[in-house]
Amino acid sequence: MSDLSPRRRILVLAICCMSLLIVGLDNTILNVALPTMQRELHTSVSGMQWTIDAYTLVLASLLMLSGSTADRIGRRRVFMAGLTVFTLGSLLCSLAPNLSSLVAFRTIQAVGGSMLNPVAMSIITNTFTDPRERARAIGVWSGVVGISMAAGPIVGGLLVDSVGWRSIFWINLPVGLAALLLTWRYVPESRAPKPRRPDPVGQFLVVALLGSLTYAIIEAPSAGWTSARILFFCALAAAALTGLLLYEPRRHEPLIDLRFFRSVPFSGATVIAVSAFAALGGFLFVNTLYLQNVRGLDALHAGLYMVPMAAVTMVVAPLSGRLVASRGPRPSLLIAGVTMAASGLLFAAFDGESSNALLFSGYVLFGLGFGMVNSPITNTAVSGMPRAQAGVAAAVASTSRQTGQTLGVAVIGAVLAGGLSTGSAYAASFPDAARPAWWIITGCGLSVLLMGAATSGRRARESARRTAERLETEVVGVGVGVGVS
Repeated sequence: MSDLSPRRRILVLAICCMSLLIVGLDNTILNVALPTMQRELHTSVSGMQWTIDAYTLVLASLLMLSGSTADRIGRRRVFMAGLTVFTLGSLLCSLAPNLSSLVAFRTIQAVGGSMLNPVAMSIITNTFTDPRERARAIGVWSGVVGISMAAGPIVGGLLVDSVGWRSIFWINLPVGLAALLLTWRYVPESRAPKPRRPDPVGQFLVVALLGSLTYAIIEAPSAGWTSARILFFCALAAAALTGLLLYEPRRHEPLIDLRFFRSVPFSGATVIAVSAFAALGGFLFVNTLYLQNVRGLDALHAGLYMVPMAAVTMVVAPLSGRLVASRGPRPSLLIAGVTMAASGLLFAAFDGESSNALLFSGYVLFGLGFGMVNSPITNTAVSGMPRAQAGVAAAVASTSRQTGQTLGVAVIGAVLAGGLSTGSAYAASFPDAARPAWWIITGCGLSVLLMGAATSGRRARESARRTAERLETEVVGVGVGVGVS
């Protein structure tokens, strides 16, 4: 695909960005609608957590399977299937009669979503083979996250206040159908030279690990951390993790290629992605409930309050892509870590929600940090990896993001639920209940800072080079019949 004309490459990038736009809009619009959905569906904080985490959990569980499947049977084919399923899932969500149905339909959305972003990133990686062009393309890709964050709260607020929360899913229908038709017409097919075999055992262990861990965290505040049910799911998560670490290295073509993690920058990017997106998930969850349930804002005005954060992300993300292209990932990661930690600290230690000036300062700082962090994560994940494994490498990065967001909503939602009072005391108890959540977000920012500093130096880059050479040699060896089959 690298022989496409510059105009055709830009068109392919735009089509791939459409998939990111509908997935990003779905997340930000849903957050704005949470309080309204909570009232109309008569559910609790944990019920709202499940509307988010049912999606991110399934998404995180299937991303690597979708990435490797796309490398095997065709990236365009899987991408089009993902657009179809995601659009259908959106339609079903808009028709959900109750919370259980909504959660079930969100999982259908997630099955389609798992075939979109990592596969689109693989298409981009194989389209833009020049490192500088690829970094700039990834910067544009990351900028779409900012666009979805900026448009989502406003569009979501308008739809929720004027039509109702069900309409937030309708916006995916025309965009999904348009992306489907454009993909069929303009995106060329590509696949890995040597298809990777399926790994059903590895896939089952990933689902067991993420599902049991998320369930334990969300349900622990009501069931109790020492209850038999929660202890069982914690033990199941530990067993699944142990099984992955023991089983996957024994496979010639594993679902999770643990050799990727010999690259220090790749391992660092994984931890940074989990930390950054845990902070994002928790940040959006806490702020949405605060603005609507404590300050009493309607969905539209709550969305407008969060526009400064989203607008900064939208502006900064492409600049971060250019910075990564010219200076490497280190500057972007350091700026991201400092500003995200500062934002969390402003709320945790200085009552940032006590005045609009502090509130908006916290939003701008977080938007700056989140806008900076996406490009270096993605670029580090796919740079240097063999193009034959681009789908898997991109899927690991995407899985890290979704895992982080899942855990962020689960952990911070559990902490918040554990400290909230019910009834008339809800608003008064919210600031104290949210303070531990803000400290967690501060810690996530510090993790981005420390890991960014530790995994972007000369020795780290050397480990990435050695890992890429080994993987490339093995891929070439397999391609000519002398490697492991």
